[in-house]
Amino acid sequence: MWGFWFLALLVIGLIRWVYRWRNPRCNGKLPPGSMGLPLIGETLQFFAPNTTSEIPPFVKERMKRYGPIFKTNLVGRPVLVSTDPDLNYFIFQQEGHLFESWYPDTFTEIFGRQNVGSLHGFMYKYLKNMVLNLFGPESLKKMIPEIEQAASKRLKKWSQQESVEIKDATATMIFDLTAKKLISYDQDSSSENLRENFLAFIQGLISFPIDIPGTAYHKCLQGRKRAMKMLKNLLNERRMNPRKQQSDFFDHVLEELHRDDTILTEGIALDLMFVLLFASFETTSLALTLAMKFLSDHPKVLKQLTEEHEAIVNRRQNPDSGLTWKEYKSMTFTFQFINETVRLANIVPGIFRKVKRDIQFKDYTIPAGWAVMVCPPAVHLNPTKYEDPLTFNPWRWDGQEINGATRHFMAFGGGMRFCVGTEFTKVQMATFLHCLVTKYRWNPIKGGNIVRTPGLQFPDGYHVQILERDT
Repeated sequence: MWGFWFLALLVIGLIRWVYRWRNPRCNGKLPPGSMGLPLIGETLQFFAPNTTSEIPPFVKERMKRYGPIFKTNLVGRPVLVSTDPDLNYFIFQQEGHLFESWYPDTFTEIFGRQNVGSLHGFMYKYLKNMVLNLFGPESLKKMIPEIEQAASKRLKKWSQQESVEIKDATATMIFDLTAKKLISYDQDSSSENLRENFLAFIQGLISFPIDIPGTAYHKCLQGRKRAMKMLKNLLNERRMNPRKQQSDFFDHVLEELHRDDTILTEGIALDLMFVLLFASFETTSLALTLAMKFLSDHPKVLKQLTEEHEAIVNRRQNPDSGLTWKEYKSMTFTFQFINETVRLANIVPGIFRKVKRDIQFKDYTIPAGWAVMVCPPAVHLNPTKYEDPLTFNPWRWDGQEINGATRHFMAFGGGMRFCVGTEFTKVQMATFLHCLVTKYRWNPIKGGNIVRTPGLQFPDGYHVQILERDT
């Protein structure tokens, strides 16, 4: 008899738990949507791979069913997904007041619990200013010759090969340049390959979070451990052999750590270095790969881009002189081309924030503690803003000067957390394109297909033959 009552109570408790899962408590009216299965929510559907360049099927299907704002559950966390321009703008404007930066625990495990994306208030501003010292306009003006030299050297090397896989090749180029600026790392003189650890990290970054040997997520965490060990060893080595003058970002970090009034810790410094190394090369190499594919597929775009860069060379007194900051800022069509490339690339599938207290928006209540996910692809592919949104058309940006995020363009984030490396990314892309179209041509060989899981990937790479142009 007691067994019957115990079983009955267990069933009632289970039913109550499932009900509460599907109907979260709220002091108002929640947006429509489904919380999915207990514990895993709709995580499997969110991570399901797709080959479309449209709004991700996970989001698109729910937009049709529920509207521009809907609720879901990802990796055990209630999430409100916003494709509404007004709500997106409100979220970014209220950063630090009603919302704060947040990422799932799995992301925090990967990037570090003290990574810059998880910090708030004064500490975040402090780290942001440190990064701006490295990637701000004044530093970039001095860096352009190094970026141009790196691009010219690699393109020359690639032109002597029968085939080049652009994603991996550009990632290596950018990683080597960034690692040199950050930590004076030189692969040719190092006994360990730092980038190999980041490759293992990347393969599992956007994967289902199961930390079991053999899974992509486990390999990702192991890659992080190895990379962090190398960075710590480099930091200790630098401590043992300090330099007389600052020459890289590590020197600046060490100076900060030695100050009596510093708020910087070694853990925060290493997590910052890790994030900077990853963010600087992975997203830019994806954008450059897609840029070359778009140029191959759109001869008129390639023609106008080439004409703009040839005109820059022709205006010089010495055609062999290097690219200047003034020339970079004059690249009107190049910036239109970059904007259109990153609009369609949608490298970042979601921007996460956490709600600090209950918020009323339109007819809905967003409960405190919930996560919100702004969906850039839904913004960038909105047909009411962009005519034929899936068509690659750089001319749609003619006359528009975008220096930050807007309601309808957030390829580099938004609000106070607008990516501090945005100008660095644009300088790298524009400089590489300048070297490419003025001195080389290329023929696609194979690959170029994309898969989103939900982040952008080139599973077969993009293989091309690069040839020097006839003079």
